[in-house]
Amino acid sequence: MSKKIKKDNQKNARGSRFFRVIYALLAGIIGVLFRITVVNRENEPSEGGYVVVSNHVSATDPIMICYAFKKHQVHFMAKKELFKIPIISGFLRMLGAFPIDRAGNDVGAIRNAVSIVEDGRCLGVFPQGHRYPGEDPRKTKTKNGAVLIASRTCAPIVPVYIWHKHKKGGLFRKTYVIIGEMIPFESFGYNKEESGEYSRITNHVFDKVCDLGEEFDPKEYKRSKKK
Repeated sequence: MSKKIKKDNQKNARGSRFFRVIYALLAGIIGVLFRITVVNRENEPSEGGYVVVSNHVSATDPIMICYAFKKHQVHFMAKKELFKIPIISGFLRMLGAFPIDRAGNDVGAIRNAVSIVEDGRCLGVFPQGHRYPGEDPRKTKTKNGAVLIASRTCAPIVPVYIWHKHKKGGLFRKTYVIIGEMIPFESFGYNKEESGEYSRITNHVFDKVCDLGEEFDPKEYKRSKKK
């Protein structure tokens, strides 16, 4: 890869000028309002072109992840109904979100997602599809969209767990965003000729996400930071 292409990819990954300005203005305020602590921030890859996979507890989860990933702008799909509201639609698009029709197979949204990753940018996906406040994420159903996109781009996956007490988010409720180690797509042993591969890999990835939350002890984390 030439230095120019690599530089362009890094610029794309950092996001639009609008996003960077919004981040600079609001990150500190958001961090205070949601009492966010980012755990293992060093696990954020230095280069873009990957898929972030996370549990889904609150409508603010995309904000939590965008706050946690400082080197890259993480792009999210949002339900198409939001893009029918003029002011909200324009704001979402400037922040890098794009619409998806959750009622069926939205080929256009998938192509857009693939293009984002191929351009060296980062895509955020919630395999659960919608929010499950207060519920054990292991007991929820998952969808295969993240793995579908990763398989088409051979992009690595970064597992993330958003931790709240009692698994419920909100203003002034302590939030930990735990970033796991990047998983190269090749490590999944994907075989496109085998049926059920997307589900198998999705289950594996989401297990990693849940492990991050189950292995995390906020009291132990605080003690370790005092040493």
